[in-house]
Amino acid sequence: MAVNFVEVAHEQPDAPALVWRGQTVSYQELYLAARRAQARIACLPDDGTPLGLKAPKCPDSIALVLGCLLAQRRFLLPSATLAEQTMNELFTASGCATVLSEVDAQWTGQGAIHSFTPDPDRVTFMLTTSGSTGRPKVVPLTEGAVDRFTDWADAHFGVRGVVLNYSPLNFDLCLLDVWATLKHGGTVVLVDPERGTDGAHLGELLRNNEVEVVQAVPMFFGLLQDDEPYPHVRQVIMTGDTVPARTLARLPVLFPNARLHNLYGCTETNDSLVHELDPARLPAGPVPLGTPLPGVEIRVVAGELEVRTPFQTSGYLDPALNADRFTADGFYRTGDIVETGPGGELTLVGRNDFQVKVRGVRTNVQEVERVLLDHPEITEAAVVAVPDPIAGHLLHAELRREPSSKLNSLVLRQFCAQRLALTSIPSTIRITADPLPRTSTGKPDRQLLVRRNTKGKVTMDHTQEITKFVVEEFLPDVPAGDLAADYDLLAGGVIDSLGLLKVIAWLEDRFALAVDDIDLEPDLFRSVAAINTFINQVEQTAKNQTAAR
Repeated sequence: MAVNFVEVAHEQPDAPALVWRGQTVSYQELYLAARRAQARIACLPDDGTPLGLKAPKCPDSIALVLGCLLAQRRFLLPSATLAEQTMNELFTASGCATVLSEVDAQWTGQGAIHSFTPDPDRVTFMLTTSGSTGRPKVVPLTEGAVDRFTDWADAHFGVRGVVLNYSPLNFDLCLLDVWATLKHGGTVVLVDPERGTDGAHLGELLRNNEVEVVQAVPMFFGLLQDDEPYPHVRQVIMTGDTVPARTLARLPVLFPNARLHNLYGCTETNDSLVHELDPARLPAGPVPLGTPLPGVEIRVVAGELEVRTPFQTSGYLDPALNADRFTADGFYRTGDIVETGPGGELTLVGRNDFQVKVRGVRTNVQEVERVLLDHPEITEAAVVAVPDPIAGHLLHAELRREPSSKLNSLVLRQFCAQRLALTSIPSTIRITADPLPRTSTGKPDRQLLVRRNTKGKVTMDHTQEITKFVVEEFLPDVPAGDLAADYDLLAGGVIDSLGLLKVIAWLEDRFALAVDDIDLEPDLFRSVAAINTFINQVEQTAKNQTAAR
């Protein structure tokens, strides 16, 4: 990719490479900034450790990434919106001895510039998962994997024109709308994250820059405020989330000259399946996932989709996380539950990690979301399972209504009662006119919603005592200080089913907890922090019951 970018910069130096906040950056300007970043990196010790990048979306951050590629150094690119402590923990866990920021693309010092030698097996990008279900996992990608994908993206969609970039730089969507575009000489129009939910502004960007290719999560298309068409758009790519029927129905009106695509993939595998929709015959139900990309293999095991692609990582940076996701023959377990239609087409049913027990009944929260989105006055929906020490979990729904809607929770409960089992109707519902909180990758921020709505506040910190027990019982060779409070004990293989029984027995003995009648879920004991929360919730419930007497 780096070689192609340099060739483009030499062949068309005055061509626009980036558009940012109304200003255009030429290929020559971007190339010179990348060279400055490369010179800065050349002054650092090349000890084989990755570079950490604090890179908010802007031209200098893109130049910094290009500088890393030219310097042939692998780099960790986490979300710029992560909390400082989480980001630093990621850098430390990934072995990043040096952390750079976008200002390093403005460096004016001298540094040795070495010639570039392509190596398809060399790790370059180290992306992170969204972290929507825990701490982000680090996903290393090789130079060859990135090149194969970016070449496919151009061959399939044509990214040599004007391409909109909506996602943050750490998201794998950028491999298509930023890096494939720059590799093949196109122009990237960068959406400012600060205005990412301003529908009028998004429409102006499309219209004023005559954007030809739009790739974004479905939320983007739902934010566009008017029905004035964008005739210059020729490719619309929806990805990253399910597409609400209301949003899907608007697309042929908004983009009358565009081909419409549903693109499916994961950070670990990159894109795997693509489905082109017929604007005159839009599906009444879920949009099919589509057919495999060239070289992609798929299979369905016990309802779960498994994929193997030419673009995927060989495994997480932390190998302890691989066993749960990667098979011995190189397939990635996506966690997505799919159905096969009569014609062989796959449609997404939901996530296996969105299956929760509510009052003893297994419930799929995504199915609840789909029902809520069927209401004509609901534009966004997120349903989360909030831990409850007695019921196991209770459902909370966070909903965005149409601006003119007077919808209330009572009316919505009546709507749900006609379509859902009693245990699937959310116990609490919050309806707002504001956009729902989102992660850096545009998905609903479920962790934030759980934190906001968890009953019972943590009044005591038992973290140190819990850590001491876990280390002594399960990790005798690990210093207690090395076990992070949010480390996934289940996915990491530290605690198995027998281990859970040991933990529960210890909790009952040490804290005199009466847990016999509680519908226990493994997620309550997934980490030291989760166990700490569980203890306080049970203690708080006992206090409330005592006070009620």
